[in-house]
Amino acid sequence: MKIMALNGSPRKKWNTAILLKKAIEGAASQGAETSLVHLYDLHFKGCISCFACKTRGGKSYGTCAVQDDLTPVYAEIKKADAIILGSPIYFGDVTGELRSFLERLLFPYLVYDDPPQTLFPRKIRTAWIYTMNAPEEIARQFGYGQLFNRNELVMRMIFGHSESVMSFDTYQFADYSTVVATRFDVDKKEKRRRAVFPKDCQKAYDLGAALAKKPE
Repeated sequence: MKIMALNGSPRKKWNTAILLKKAIEGAASQGAETSLVHLYDLHFKGCISCFACKTRGGKSYGTCAVQDDLTPVYAEIKKADAIILGSPIYFGDVTGELRSFLERLLFPYLVYDDPPQTLFPRKIRTAWIYTMNAPEEIARQFGYGQLFNRNELVMRMIFGHSESVMSFDTYQFADYSTVVATRFDVDKKEKRRRAVFPKDCQKAYDLGAALAKKPE
């Protein structure tokens, strides 16, 4: 069992990365081989609309033709049994880095049939881990649930399975006294991090463990 985690956050030791590491710890507890890729370490761009992946009879049909730091990552995903995508929410969406990664991961496998079909050769499990400064009620008001549902739908269409873990109202800054963010109750944020974030870590761990278990 091979499970890959992909960190769409620019930070390697903060909320999203912590939860991804917990998830792969959970997967490793079930004997899975795990890896963690930090997308911000890689040099790449989003889809360039060359359509080589869609060209009938082309040598890159069903595969992104662009050669860069994502090429070996996509090759490893083809061999993975599960992938976990992690991102903070920036202005109501995943980070631009993760979005660019997804464009080139998903588009080559999508076949414009009716209904749409996938060229991915088998079914694998996928999962999302989201972190956000927004409390759950604010996220609901801004319609974040639509984003989460849409992303799961797309991953199910391409890979066959998807689920999500959300961490709300996260502790955003290491030191709130150094930034202009007066609307936040720092004491409340600190209390939530001590009381709730460990539970989110456990959810991520359980997610990874579940992904690594062989279907009965």
